[in-house]
Amino acid sequence: MKYRPVDLSGVSTYPLAERKNKVSIKNDFAGPVSAGMSVADLMGSLPRQLGGEALIGVADAVADARAKGKPVILAMGAHVIKCGLQPVLKTLIEAGAITAVALNGAGSIHDYELSLIGETSEDVGAVLHCGTFGMAEETGRDINRALKEGIARGMGYGESVGRFIIDNGNPFREWSLLATCVERDIPVTVHVALGTDIIHQHPAADGAVIGEATFRDFRLLTSVVADLGDGGVYLNVGSAVLLPEVFLKALSIAQNLGHHVDHFSTANFDMQQHYRPLQNVVKRPTSGKGRGYTVTGHHEIMLPLLAAAILDRLN
Repeated sequence: MKYRPVDLSGVSTYPLAERKNKVSIKNDFAGPVSAGMSVADLMGSLPRQLGGEALIGVADAVADARAKGKPVILAMGAHVIKCGLQPVLKTLIEAGAITAVALNGAGSIHDYELSLIGETSEDVGAVLHCGTFGMAEETGRDINRALKEGIARGMGYGESVGRFIIDNGNPFREWSLLATCVERDIPVTVHVALGTDIIHQHPAADGAVIGEATFRDFRLLTSVVADLGDGGVYLNVGSAVLLPEVFLKALSIAQNLGHHVDHFSTANFDMQQHYRPLQNVVKRPTSGKGRGYTVTGHHEIMLPLLAAAILDRLN
């Protein structure tokens, strides 16, 4: 069968004025940008769509949560620590914007090394094949010791290491996020899988101690998650697998125990959006009566912007 070009003369149309549009100059366009403008003015000039709308939405949600006395949980991967963002995060904690912090094991390791020597992050590729990767004596020795001592005193993983940093007088302890949380008496939890962290390679490692410490923290985080309903905020920054899974289980336990956690906000910040954070943080937990946001970009750029916007709103 031979086909001929279709005749368009019979196509029906309608006036453009009758069409519903998703973008308008009045409501969605960026505002003017000028030299010397404040952060508040810059945030106000962002387009009210896509990433700009999400960043503004998260800042508003955090400010609203604190006005209601609801928790704001910051869960983050180790890369956030390596980006040198502790001063930014510490400011948010001291301002009362962040009320609980959750880390993975690598995050606590980088935080500890920074508190001890002011440096962290070895060149893995350069030392892997000679068998010295992760074998730094002080890191494994001190953190494993901190966990053993902390467990005996009734503490979990995060509090144990943070308290050890303070009590040991680590030279750069003012840069430690763990120590800051302990000093401010806010929950700080560390969630690990055995075999994933360099301190598990150390002769002093004790699987029973590590497991008990992180299990206590899982139960502590669950207690905070149970209070998220009616206005709280959960932020997942740079953790693609472990912390989104921990959050989902903590939320399930909270619901099972009768804490009907709904009407809260979540957000995932990362350089690219992965399956688990999108499902376990942004979509599934807020599928009832909540709001989930995604913000894609480098942590060292997005978090300072978010922090500045939050502080403006709190003030």
